[in-house]
Amino acid sequence: MRRWVFAIVVVVVGSVSMAWGQGIEDIVFYDTFESGDTSGWWAPARVGKTGQTTCYDQAGSVIDCAGTGQDGDIQPGVEWPEPRFVDNTDGTVTDMLTGLVWLKDASCADLAGTDTNGATYWTMALTAAQALADGTCGLTDSSVAGNWRLPSVNELQSLIDYEYHFPALSNAAGTGRWTQGDVFVDVQSEYYWSSTSRASFPGNAWNMYLNYGRVSTRAKASTFVYVWPVRGGQ
Repeated sequence: MRRWVFAIVVVVVGSVSMAWGQGIEDIVFYDTFESGDTSGWWAPARVGKTGQTTCYDQAGSVIDCAGTGQDGDIQPGVEWPEPRFVDNTDGTVTDMLTGLVWLKDASCADLAGTDTNGATYWTMALTAAQALADGTCGLTDSSVAGNWRLPSVNELQSLIDYEYHFPALSNAAGTGRWTQGDVFVDVQSEYYWSSTSRASFPGNAWNMYLNYGRVSTRAKASTFVYVWPVRGGQ
């Protein structure tokens, strides 16, 4: 029986720790949340807080969080930056937690192939997001077709603030529930498409019900589902 021995040397430089050893190369462990290009180094993904700070009993009544072990008590995850969202004044909004750049208009009816509400079926949603460019949906960011895309289900879920509902989205500061114009416009408490197919039933795709942050799947032929393009993060 083979026995593998791994020798690991850890060097701490500033705010990062670098580890080398047999089978472990070019690994960086970040002590604090970092975003941006890590130049080929691997870093563990950090999970953000859900935003929930309230605790409930089994019947759904609000209770004191202390000692419950609930999310609202422990509040695990990466601390949200303040502000959480920044308006770039060019039709885009940057999420300072993830680095993703979202279309400011969360239900733009000018997207190619969408109806007057900004909704469409899945394959058209993919096409509409990829066709988005400067001059459409209030964009003045010099983007061209191919810069934007339909978000993955994980990217969609990263927007959710589970402290709120109708919609489950925070304001720009990350201190309260979203209201019209802060920082996004025309956010719908409805279903939003992701680019992620359901592996167990590929005729469906994953979506986010923004009313209260539920992740579910719908038939790709469903038409009344919204499109919220994103860029960055690849």
